[in-house]
Amino acid sequence: MAHAFHPDILRDYDIRGTVGVTLDAGDAVAVGRSFATRVRRAGGRRVAVGRDGRTHSPLLEAALVDGLTAGGVDVVRIGLGPSPMLYFAEATLEVDGGIQVTGSHNPAEDNGFKLVLRHDSFFGEEIRDLARIAAAGDWESGAGTVTDADVADTYVARLLAGYAGGAFRIGWDAGSGAAGPAIERLTRRLPGEHHLLFCDVDGTFPHHHPDPTVEDNLVHLKALVADKKLDFGLAFDGDGDRIGAVDGAGRVLWGDDILSILVPPLLARMPGATIVADVKSSDTLFDRIATLGGRPVMGRTGHSQMKRRMKETGAPLAGELSGHIFFADDYFGFDDALYAAIRLIHAVHLSGMSLAALRDAAPPRRATPEIRVRVAEADKTAIVAAVAARVAAEGARVDTTDGIRVSTPDGWWLLRASNTQAALTLRAEARDAGGLARLLAAIDTHLAAVGVAR
Repeated sequence: MAHAFHPDILRDYDIRGTVGVTLDAGDAVAVGRSFATRVRRAGGRRVAVGRDGRTHSPLLEAALVDGLTAGGVDVVRIGLGPSPMLYFAEATLEVDGGIQVTGSHNPAEDNGFKLVLRHDSFFGEEIRDLARIAAAGDWESGAGTVTDADVADTYVARLLAGYAGGAFRIGWDAGSGAAGPAIERLTRRLPGEHHLLFCDVDGTFPHHHPDPTVEDNLVHLKALVADKKLDFGLAFDGDGDRIGAVDGAGRVLWGDDILSILVPPLLARMPGATIVADVKSSDTLFDRIATLGGRPVMGRTGHSQMKRRMKETGAPLAGELSGHIFFADDYFGFDDALYAAIRLIHAVHLSGMSLAALRDAAPPRRATPEIRVRVAEADKTAIVAAVAARVAAEGARVDTTDGIRVSTPDGWWLLRASNTQAALTLRAEARDAGGLARLLAAIDTHLAAVGVAR
């Protein structure tokens, strides 16, 4: 037997599609068979499996486990929880890999798989290798066993190990996502006063979509912070690997703002350390790292890409605009929004300032949030290439780490193909409103020239 995946679901750093359209239980079985084959050919025999709270995750998880065991791999099921809990299980249990069934921050109808093999990211060509194995039916066979492991309490205890972050009044918005139960456990053990929103897991996401990079999704958290006069609020995506924050004045802090606050205590402990930030991050962040004596490195967007870049550079800290924050100094090197919350609380405590005051102390800038423009999956890379050619013909200053990041006297703008959606990702940053308007006008001109409207 063999299996062909819909090409749209083979993303750069995970497998993700729309259930019933591009992704179904047959795909889950094939992912399991192919990954089991990779695990066994690498000398492994056990894989941890977790799932998020989407309505179809139990079905996909069961099919995935069937595929893994048919491939001769023993499965350790950790059940419902955030992706970082699966990463934690893979790092601490006696297993050779891990798979999380999750649609992450995508719409409720989407789902997919995040994979880890031998404590390392499984992405890019490795994802495509799974497809080749499936298409050829080149699967190992066997009869793996299935056991259950409850790691939730151990995971939360590790989040709090050595906590010395002070006591604050904080709002927490789980967005009905898979991190909710872990947040409940975590906040019961944290000092301070904690107000929780939407911690009951509901894969229909009835209150708001669980993506803290979209400001409209933070309306409930802003209202809670204002109503209770809290110090700040924290928000999480559908599988708990993205963090967002709102200060006491109701202003949003994006991922690069959060990373900027985490930098000083890290560099105080590890002078001269390398810190990686993705290509969407602010110039002010890279400047801050350098000013404090660190070595800033710009990396490609994507959790797998960032983890790989951290290992290449030996960086103890990395982050993305999207709120993926990675810690390797005294943690495991993966992106964990709950652990990022703990480290942010600690950084605010060490600063002796409020989160709002820390934001006020940052250099002024005018920046867009991450903007997504829907395009056909098959077209997005070609569109970026066409705009890159136009920019090159103009002789502009361009960084091609990931897409194109164009620097001008006003600031910079970015265009890249999303790795998680059929979309282009845009961002621009300038020193003032006039400069930002000129940058956005330049983007619109280039997109219009290749037949795309923002």
